[in-house]
Amino acid sequence: MKLFLVCIFCAVFGFSFSQEKEHTSYVDVNYFKGNIALHNNDILHLIKGHPEGVILSWNKKTYGFKDWEQRYNYPDYGVSFAYQNLKNDILGNNYSLYAHYNFYFLRRSLMLRIGQGLSLTTNPFDKEKNFRNVAFGSKIMSSTYLMFNYKKERIIERFGLQAGLSFIHYSNANVKAPNTSINAMVLNVGVTYNLDDVEPEYITTLENAEKEKFTEPIKYNIAFRSGINESDVVGSGQFPFYIFSAYADKRINVKSALQFGTDVFFSKFLKELIYYQSVSFPEENVSGNEDYKRVGVFAGHELFINKTSLVTQLGYYVYYPFDFEGRTYFRIGLKRYFSDKWFGALTLKSHGAKAEAVEFGIGVRL
Repeated sequence: MKLFLVCIFCAVFGFSFSQEKEHTSYVDVNYFKGNIALHNNDILHLIKGHPEGVILSWNKKTYGFKDWEQRYNYPDYGVSFAYQNLKNDILGNNYSLYAHYNFYFLRRSLMLRIGQGLSLTTNPFDKEKNFRNVAFGSKIMSSTYLMFNYKKERIIERFGLQAGLSFIHYSNANVKAPNTSINAMVLNVGVTYNLDDVEPEYITTLENAEKEKFTEPIKYNIAFRSGINESDVVGSGQFPFYIFSAYADKRINVKSALQFGTDVFFSKFLKELIYYQSVSFPEENVSGNEDYKRVGVFAGHELFINKTSLVTQLGYYVYYPFDFEGRTYFRIGLKRYFSDKWFGALTLKSHGAKAEAVEFGIGVRL
């Protein structure tokens, strides 16, 4: 009798546990082939053929057990590994590892994947052995990829299909020169395989997530960012930079906040560039005494996704004693909140399509 009761208890416990399962997972394999986009005439000699490769991904599905999952239409998140043959011995091959999110539209038939990670190239620039590779100045680079697919799961048992367009970007963000970067526009087709037999039902406790009421007072942020970078002059050296930021943000709804603030830049590579131009190019009328510091004001937007948020900012230098790539700058990147106040950040600062730096930051939101 005791054994019977134990069996009943185990069966009930197992059933209850399966009912409370909050995630399932699947893998997908995508083959892609396409073209390198000519975004800079300096890479014209590097475009030889049609790059191709494979992306292998593991994805975890969400079902709305947390409110943020319902607000974003039950996204997936996971990791991807990519191999790309750039069809040019000068460029070599790239191996990349990403973290990604999948967002769904039109009754989950369309998927947008956003991935960010690191890439290793097999043949970076070398002033003696590979001086023609002006795209990749370092062996390790940052990489971003976007995938827009039509997707149908479980067509034959656990197998499904997806196909669409992808964009793959490689750049070291001027950590080391040269760095003209490579953008690949490709077509992809792939197979999906669900790792679980049964999936939970989607939770819909938020009746209208788009109109969900949310109020919060103005918050004040202080952030410090740093890293290393180099000017476009090959061999000029890598130098640290320091950025101090102060800004206010106002949540306009549960997903979004608007920002306004100021940045103070201490970029040591500019100090070296000012000296270099003053002694090498007298026609530029650079005395060598110009201040390398800059001050900017910016407006921005923050999109909150669980404890991670996407930050986009547009800035303008109000103190600009030395001309470098124009007075307008952009910043895009991710923040990760460790608590209600403290956060870390990984952002890219650029002037148009020309990256200046990858910024590692920490800050507080009061």
